[in-house]
Amino acid sequence: MSGRATSTHKIRYAVVGLGHIAQVAVLPAFKTANNSELATIVSGDPEKREKLRRQYRLEHVYSYDDYERALAEVDAVYLALPNHLHREYAVRAAQAHVHVLCEKPMAVTEEECQAMINAAKENGIKLMIAYRLHFEAGNLAAIRLAQDSTLGTVQLFTSEFAQQVTEGNIRVSVSVSEGGGPVYDMGVYCINAARYLFRDEPTEVFATTASNRESRFRKVEEMASVVMRFPQDRIATFTCSFGAADVSRYTLIGTKGLLMADPAYEYAGAIKHQLTVDGKTKTRKFPKRDQFAAEIAYFSDCILNDKEPEPSGLEGLADVRVVQAIYKSAGSKRSVDLPALPNKPRPTVQQEIHRPAHEKPKTVKTKSPSGEAA
Repeated sequence: MSGRATSTHKIRYAVVGLGHIAQVAVLPAFKTANNSELATIVSGDPEKREKLRRQYRLEHVYSYDDYERALAEVDAVYLALPNHLHREYAVRAAQAHVHVLCEKPMAVTEEECQAMINAAKENGIKLMIAYRLHFEAGNLAAIRLAQDSTLGTVQLFTSEFAQQVTEGNIRVSVSVSEGGGPVYDMGVYCINAARYLFRDEPTEVFATTASNRESRFRKVEEMASVVMRFPQDRIATFTCSFGAADVSRYTLIGTKGLLMADPAYEYAGAIKHQLTVDGKTKTRKFPKRDQFAAEIAYFSDCILNDKEPEPSGLEGLADVRVVQAIYKSAGSKRSVDLPALPNKPRPTVQQEIHRPAHEKPKTVKTKSPSGEAA
């Protein structure tokens, strides 16, 4: 097994960063990720550290200043930090020979992504980006429909992903250069879905952004609309927004039929499909599951059995380079060409992992992006 050896059949994790997603989804996931153990947490907030230490019965917890001490106790980290900190904390973990499971987007730039990939290779550790939908039944079923000719030749992908983000939330309080804004936070889901449904990489990107005059959008755009050209003259379009009503859907359209997933990207509820072929429509519901437990269990299995994770560092880089092209296009008002990427594995139906949904946990000093108490 690469990286630090472990003497048990459970991979010990440090969860780094205790914001909303970490508290409502990542920490509770260890209850059913049976090959994984929550060993410690890392946060800059002493109240969070202490209350969550007691809640999850942890022996030691650490501040960011003591990150290396936390690394000495674990086999892997789950990085749930702000986007601009991903590279630093991933590289430091790799240098300590600790495996890295990093939230998406992988980083802010391609260069940062490549630095993370290089650090993982140089230190013999596994690096995976937390694409939870690569293990979720509904999105994997969509992949099967895109491949088995049910829809005919798949030609078009459209998506809308939006929410209202409150002023002061980190998603709008840091600039785009630090990974803020709806493209990094929500657009990456649309980009990734188009890529895994088309089973290919975009070759050209055209984008535009828009903002109203609200003070919360001083540092980031309110919304972005994107057109991506794929090989074989296929087109994917999406709009993502931090200032619109909640929506999370995509439509995949072929020569014989179409599939609408609505909602498509959620982790807090069921995924729903509406499949229309030859004028007949069928609906299917995929009940809520613990998508975070599934991805953690998958990564631990990769560590224990020395397998390369499918949502690899290259998968994360592939999305981030599209994000950078989006902002380049929006700034120049011109399309941006993308060079070819090396071939890489893509998610398959064999990756489905079922873990039951968990109850809503108690949280400490955190709110959802919309400002609601978790």
